[in-house]
Amino acid sequence: MFEQAFIEYVQFERRRSLHTVAAYRRDLEQFLAFLSAEMGASVPGNITHLMIRAWLVSLLESGVTPRSVNRKLSAIKTYFHFLLREGHVQKDPTLKVLAPKLSRKLPVFAEVGQLQNALDLHPFPEGYEGILQRCLVEILWATGMRRAEVLGLAYHAVDLSGGVLRVLGKGNKERMVPIAPALAARLEGYKTSRSAIAEADGAFFRLPNGKPLYAAYVYRVVKHVLGAHTQLKKRSPHVLRHSFATHVLDAGADLNAIKTMLGHANLAATQVYTHNTISKLRKVHGQAHPRGGAEES
Repeated sequence: MFEQAFIEYVQFERRRSLHTVAAYRRDLEQFLAFLSAEMGASVPGNITHLMIRAWLVSLLESGVTPRSVNRKLSAIKTYFHFLLREGHVQKDPTLKVLAPKLSRKLPVFAEVGQLQNALDLHPFPEGYEGILQRCLVEILWATGMRRAEVLGLAYHAVDLSGGVLRVLGKGNKERMVPIAPALAARLEGYKTSRSAIAEADGAFFRLPNGKPLYAAYVYRVVKHVLGAHTQLKKRSPHVLRHSFATHVLDAGADLNAIKTMLGHANLAATQVYTHNTISKLRKVHGQAHPRGGAEES
């Protein structure tokens, strides 16, 4: 009944990405289909918190992970917030619904030496494509940018003389990300090669045919490179983001500075990386301190 108006609200007022908008649409359609088939409910005002709980339970029993269930619940919470704001319902049933607890997983990251080898020793293709692929791996590790942010990086948002990138993150929030002189020089070389296939505008990174990159291409490049130089089971662009955060934190970077560079909305999202550091410190302590290992009998 109000689904299309809600989707427009998410896209234009909440300014969510097209990926998020599509996910919210699927989640809402799935939720309403469940209510219609299992509960006989179709009017938002008749939906209760018990009905929402029943849907969440059905998702968990069908094998959907708690993390995915939480994401779906977030979509429904946003839906009822919209309905309440527009006066279509008098109360929000999601307020009585608790999200499933998540098992806390530590971020997967590659070691510094492994990534150095990947950049220095990997047999990237000859010519433009090899330059492009090396730049992709390096910029993901050196800046902690998300894959979508790399895809959306605009040509004129790359200030190599100033050593900074203007990155458009989640919610269309722009942040300034510094880059080291070595990466700036690498990107300058890429720009020179790029000038032969595309105009100096639009998306910064381009395929050899001049078209903008797409998500699957970046994923394949990173998976191939990480697979050749690490034993990690997970080999996605996000692993390089995790690696960036872990490595700069290990080197003594301030947590708030890391939060800013990553574009996190709150510090809690950044603090997960401290667990990796604590684990490393515990290992060092166990090996180096006289009382760090097993107690003597």
